Amino acid sequence: MSLKRVGSVVHKEIREFRRNRFVIGTMAALPLVFLITPMITIFKTPESASASQARAAFGVISLLMLIVPVVLPPVIAAYSVVGERDQGTLEPVLTTPVRASELLLGKAIATFLPSVGLAYAIYLVILVSIRLGAAHVVSDVAFHPPQLLAQILFIPLLALWSIWVGIGISSRATDVRVAQQLATLASLPLLAFTSLISFQVIAPSVPLATGLALALLAIDAAGWRIVARLFDPERLITGRPNKSIQGEAS
Repeated sequence: MSLKRVGSVVHKEIREFRRNRFVIGTMAALPLVFLITPMITIFKTPESASASQARAAFGVISLLMLIVPVVLPPVIAAYSVVGERDQGTLEPVLTTPVRASELLLGKAIATFLPSVGLAYAIYLVILVSIRLGAAHVVSDVAFHPPQLLAQILFIPLLALWSIWVGIGISSRATDVRVAQQLATLASLPLLAFTSLISFQVIAPSVPLATGLALALLAIDAAGWRIVARLFDPERLITGRPNKSIQGEAS
């Protein structure tokens, strides 16, 4: 593993993202979409609201904040392979000395940084808004330590899962939009359990948040290994699968 080669891939990918109007437009519009509903919910909850009403109100906000790292990364990650192949820039990259694991890790990091940075920025705006203008009962729920820990840990870990799913699908798909849609759908099931915590159907706690974070970290690490093993440069260049890779996958 060469950090220099990984860094070169990251630099190249970020440069490509800046040139892609669709990616830039999505990242610019997403904060507006995911801030409107939380802001309305925050300022509509009165001081007289009960604790259960406050938990329900913040549950919507919390779930939306976890949707951001699930929805945004596939938009970028799904473009990373099939989009580059469509533009004719993938073949020169695959003929360089960069290993498949290094190439995929570089693409994942380049997707991870803007996705998680934007998700944290949106969450910070929400917290500041709650602190300054929301009812105290909502603020108590939002700044409950286990709830904060769960959000802080789950945002990057959910993003990593979405990224590996997106890259894996992108390396097999033939159309960018299909890859993005499939990657987003494949990432949604992880929200089923986190939504139970967001709405406090399952009471959040530090041990629970930590345990789930470690489980997600193990899943993310396995995702990198699986995607790197199934990555087939020969198929991407010639359109014919590498039989040795097929044999390993089976």
